[in-house]
Amino acid sequence: MNEQIRLPDLSTDKDFDGESFAPIYTTTVTVSGGVASHGRASGRARSDDGLLDLNLRMPAELGGDGQGTNPEQLFAAGFAACFHGALSLVARQAALDPAAISVDATVAFGRDPEDGGYLLCVDLVVKWPGIDSDVASPLLNKADSLCPYARMAWQGTPTTITLAS
Repeated sequence: MNEQIRLPDLSTDKDFDGESFAPIYTTTVTVSGGVASHGRASGRARSDDGLLDLNLRMPAELGGDGQGTNPEQLFAAGFAACFHGALSLVARQAALDPAAISVDATVAFGRDPEDGGYLLCVDLVVKWPGIDSDVASPLLNKADSLCPYARMAWQGTPTTITLAS
């Protein structure tokens, strides 16, 4: 039996003019350190609803055993899925079929030459067979302006860090 998946009821309209951020959905994922007391090397990530529950491991390239999911993979999956969703939305609004669209997100972890800290770089590659680049280009730009991950990449994301008492 194939279950029908309902599309999100979101728009591309600028239909909100509030003075502050208005959350539509919120989730929490808790990472604990595991046997090495290091979330990245031996941690466990679990969402508040329990649907995400996996072990984290460092990739072999960073000195880990590579035997589990790493944060860069999770970020790449989130970015690709979000951009795909935004592009699918704008494609449908342009009366185009988004069924053939796929998005590759490559996330590179490395050193920031400015301060020696760590930095992520993202490369998105959209595959949309049969679509002309003149048609796709404005839709890619519109998706870029809608996708929260893309907006985070070029605008930054407000972040708070609090020590729980």
